Formats: sequence, structure tokens, C-alpha cells
Amino acid sequence: MDKPLIAITMGDPCGVGPEIIVKALHSPETTNTCVPFVIGDRLAMERALSVCGTVLKLHEISQPEDALKAPEGTIPLLALSRLAEADLAYGKPTAASGDAVFRYICAAARLCLDGRVEAMATAPINKESMHRAGHDYPGHTELLAELCGTDDFVMMLAGDVLRVSLVTIHEALRDVPGLIGFNKVLTTIRVTAEGVRRLTGIERPRLAVAALNPHCGEGGAFGTEEQAVIAPAIEAARAAGIDALGPFPADTLFHFAQKGAYDGVVAMYHDQGLIPLKMLHFDDGVNITLGLPIIRTSVDHGTAYDLAGTGRASERSMLAAIRMAARMAG
Repeated sequence: MDKPLIAITMGDPCGVGPEIIVKALHSPETTNTCVPFVIGDRLAMERALSVCGTVLKLHEISQPEDALKAPEGTIPLLALSRLAEADLAYGKPTAASGDAVFRYICAAARLCLDGRVEAMATAPINKESMHRAGHDYPGHTELLAELCGTDDFVMMLAGDVLRVSLVTIHEALRDVPGLIGFNKVLTTIRVTAEGVRRLTGIERPRLAVAALNPHCGEGGAFGTEEQAVIAPAIEAARAAGIDALGPFPADTLFHFAQKGAYDGVVAMYHDQGLIPLKMLHFDDGVNITLGLPIIRTSVDHGTAYDLAGTGRASERSMLAAIRMAARMAG
């Protein structure tokens, strides 16, 4: 069977992205499941090869299709930047490196939209350096949603045990209650159900929806979002044929979810869902953007500047992201 062609964006050149990519592409697990190529910077990738002590070599390509015939033992590289050494200092991203990161992401998304590659997997970025370059996005997810022209996107983090999607993503905690509306919750449930179905093959996945407030608001004593917004959205989802349950108190929900009671969880805000997820899947979690017309997966960690240049950063999340992209493309 033909293996899918997958674009891997290099991420922040001043972090561990290049190194975890090199280590992931050294694994037969990657080359057995897909044909990968990297969109990034030659000098940054050459440095990563040296740091990781691999026998792999770079093979520059001018278009994605060239990766299909790249020599064995090479990493196909579509070099979109030629950064100076001053822009590659570990832990010190610049406006130039931030602009390069932005261009890697845009190029991969366009290749997916054009059907030239079947999925993209992304290494971690530094949002501050992108902002310095004039690209003011909270993260990958929001940028990709704009590039794809969709508002109905959902961020999910997934491992072999837990799959958690978020109603709100990168928002100040004080703003979260005002952002949780009926349509937002319902859309998140709907997109999550389809995403989990595609990931697992379960035709009607069982979803647990978390409450916003402690003890589900305790009958209104701690808040009314459960009664006014979340429960009606769950009822509407069930009326549409989605097996959504809740709202459940978050402090007990994840105990049952990690035992397999649910195929996915819908959380109301970032830390509510991602703290338990990362307790179980710190090294092998995958960030998936659901609701896009393209397949995008990512590592679930940051640039790890304290590890950059050491070769000690774990590639497990990058491996899992590439593997999941290949599975979804297949």
C-alpha cells in the first residue's frame, strides 16, 4: 500500500524541534508508515544531525514530491529559510526565526490544502518570536484555522488512554465563563465526536463532557453555566445522534475516563483538560487540530530551551504525532 507523504514543520530553530525530528526520522517506525520530509532551515537541521550523532544526511528537495525518491538514509529537506547563526542561538529566538517558523507552517498548510501532501506534523514553536515578526496568533491552532478558512475548529490532545478536546483554548481564565456559549459547546462536542470516530474507528464514540464549576455548580450555588449552557448543549448533541454524557465534575470524570469508560472527553478550558492528559501522556501525547479540511498533528510540548542542543529531548511525542498523522491519512 502506498505510504502517505507527510510534511513536518521544523518549528522554532532555537529549541528542540530540529533534534526531535532527527531522532524521530531515525526510527524505522516513521519510514515504515509514511514518506516524511521536513520544511525548515538547513543550518538548523545540520546542527541537529551533529547534536544527535546520527548517520542520517540531509537531502535538499525543491518540491514535496522529490521526497518520494530521496536516497535511503537521508532526511528530505525543503529549505524555506537561510537563517544566520545569530538567529539560531539556543533559547534566544529572534524576529527572523519567528518569521521563518510562520512561513514553514503556512507552506505546509497550503501543500495540504492543494492535495500535494496528505498530512502535516508540527514541531513546537515560540509564539513570542512570531509576534515580534508581526504574526500575532495565540498558537498553531488559530493560525491554521485562519489559513483553512474555518471557525469550527477544536484542539484535541490524545494518547493511547485519554483523548481530550477543549471548548476554549488559549484564553485568560477570567474570560472563560463568558466564552462558553451553547453553540460553542455544541460545536466542540460535534467536531470531537467526528474526530474521535476518525481516530478510533468507533462509529458512535462515547463522550464525557466536563462541568465548568466545582461539583457541577452545586445546583447553582457555585455557578449556573452547567444548567444554562452545558446541559442544553449535551441534550442537543444527543438529539443529533451523538453519544454525549454529562456534565460531570472534572475532579472525578478523568478517573473514569482513564479506566476506559469514555472514548473522549470535552473539557471547558485549557488546564482543566490538559493537566490530567499530560499526567498520563507527557512524553507521547499528540496535539490534533480537529475540524480542519486538512490533517494536522503536533507534539504536545513546548520548545524546551533547557534541553536544546543537548540531544536529550525525547522524540516520543514527535514519533506519535507522525504516526497518528499517517494513520489519519490512511
